[in-house]
Amino acid sequence: MDDSEIISMFFKRDERAIEEARRRYGSICRAAAENILGRGEDADECVSDAFLAAWESIPPQRPAALGAYLGKTARNLAINRLRAMRAQKRGGGEAEAVFDEMSTVVHGAPSPEAAAERRELLRAVNGFLASLPPERRGMFVCRCWYFDSISDIARRYGRSENYVSVSLNRTRAKLRKYLIERGFDV
Repeated sequence: MDDSEIISMFFKRDERAIEEARRRYGSICRAAAENILGRGEDADECVSDAFLAAWESIPPQRPAALGAYLGKTARNLAINRLRAMRAQKRGGGEAEAVFDEMSTVVHGAPSPEAAAERRELLRAVNGFLASLPPERRGMFVCRCWYFDSISDIARRYGRSENYVSVSLNRTRAKLRKYLIERGFDV
């Protein structure tokens, strides 16, 4: 069953849509949530919440890519749960390492101009990612979006962990330089 058929089921309020979406995208959503949280039980709850959120938002939303929509929802729910866990002095997963790594590239600036600057920053980062060779772009996205571990990325791309680590460090350094050249305060 393809995405358009599953989305049509959501629009018809057919509860089988959730089952079909979970069958097709459940493992991707769970991997993203577990990489962030580091705990299977919390990841499972985020995935369930993501499918519930999809049920509540489709319709009126009609995502162009259901997998990306569900993955982003699960990821955002996991990040929110991680923030709550950190507030309670608990934590874990790959997220902490990724946040530390990326803090050398971009820092937050809560100001009235923040929303406009974030849109510009997003455009710049997308432009940077488009300029990368596919393997480097894939590694960077796996680490910074899906919070995959260095060892998981190395296995996925058939590279050594050292190669992946060096590649990611170089990509972050290039991103930082790219953003500075475009006038961003990083």
